[in-house]
Amino acid sequence: MKVILFGGTGMVGQGVLRECLRDPRVEHVLSIGRNPIGQHHAKLREIRHGDFLDWSLLEKALTGFDACFFCLGVSSVGMSEEDYRRVTYDYTLSAAKTLARLNPGMTFIYVSGMGTDSSEKGHSMWARIKGRTENALLELPFKAAYMFRPAWIQPMNGIKSRTKLYRLFYSASGPFLPLLKKLLPSTMTTTEWLGRAMIQAAVSGYSKPVLETRDINELGSITQDSHPVP
Repeated sequence: MKVILFGGTGMVGQGVLRECLRDPRVEHVLSIGRNPIGQHHAKLREIRHGDFLDWSLLEKALTGFDACFFCLGVSSVGMSEEDYRRVTYDYTLSAAKTLARLNPGMTFIYVSGMGTDSSEKGHSMWARIKGRTENALLELPFKAAYMFRPAWIQPMNGIKSRTKLYRLFYSASGPFLPLLKKLLPSTMTTTEWLGRAMIQAAVSGYSKPVLETRDINELGSITQDSHPVP
């Protein structure tokens, strides 16, 4: 399977990239972003691209892929609705429309979030825009599209969030994670299981297009049990 990854420098993207490089079912990964990911691997190719609203010069490089893992995203804290919509909706749909045209057999997986508003009418700005993004992606002519809605993601294997507030939060909550996993198993996943779940969904599909944390963990555990990696 050949995969395109967006957002490989973020916490989620780092975890997904790690699992892609370790999984024998993934033969090639093309990472696209503005900043270098700082990794080298035989399966990995990297393209740095500045204009996420124009993909015309990269169409040849974006052709021939089986899956796209779209992990690009920002926190809405401190952002205007217009700016957040540009990054969350406009950037995502610009890339997705291009990929759907170039790779009609592609599976597209988008990392959204718990609480996303599919009605697009709620009071929460980020939830409305995420909902609009999900709805638009599900209408594109991909082979399949899945919206992943994780709640609390625990970074693993030395991966850290680029957001200082999140790093402080994860550090402070560390001692309580075992208890929280027991009390709230349906709201917690890890960067490992999220990456493995994406690969599993791209390979084998899933029964519904929108996946909550419980579904993500189910897929992540299937990959872990059935396809051990070194």
